[in-house]
Amino acid sequence: MTVTYILLGMAVVVALIILKTRYADFTAQSPEDYSDGPVFNIQTVLNGPLACEGVIYGPTGRVASRFVARFEGSWEGNVGTLREVFDYDSGTRQERQWSLRLGNDGRILATAPDVIGTGEGVQNGSAVRLKYRIKLTEDAGGHELDTVDWMYLLPNGTIMNRSQFRKFGIKVAELVATMRPIRGDGEMTPGE
Repeated sequence: MTVTYILLGMAVVVALIILKTRYADFTAQSPEDYSDGPVFNIQTVLNGPLACEGVIYGPTGRVASRFVARFEGSWEGNVGTLREVFDYDSGTRQERQWSLRLGNDGRILATAPDVIGTGEGVQNGSAVRLKYRIKLTEDAGGHELDTVDWMYLLPNGTIMNRSQFRKFGIKVAELVATMRPIRGDGEMTPGE
């Protein structure tokens, strides 16, 4: 009888975890949740120079790394390039380049050298969601992680970025960052 109660209790806990993940978790968001607010058009918002600051949280929820970055976006029609240069508090520098293709329906296809296959995303209303599988550098463990990026456009033109990285469905890291346009004189552009 005791074994039955233990198994039943375990089943309830697993069911609650699944329900939380499906309906009340970061991954439960949907692009349709953000149909209001300013319109996030990646061809406009991710165009030109951007300043970025952020933190990466490790699996325990503590800050594992801090960074500042500079991005440069450019577009030719529905094809874009986003170059990124990150400077981490460890003294290391990382350079990345995304290739983006925007469909007429708001769908996004994204590739980068450390992305396995093609990332898929969608822009809707004030948000952009991008899902992809990333391979970390060898000095960062070389792990392959499932990633979900959410970018939210604020009324002043700032972008809030929140990303979660998972291995075997378990969150192992989270990134939170801001991105803002930079004027020609190098100063950040305030929102309109």
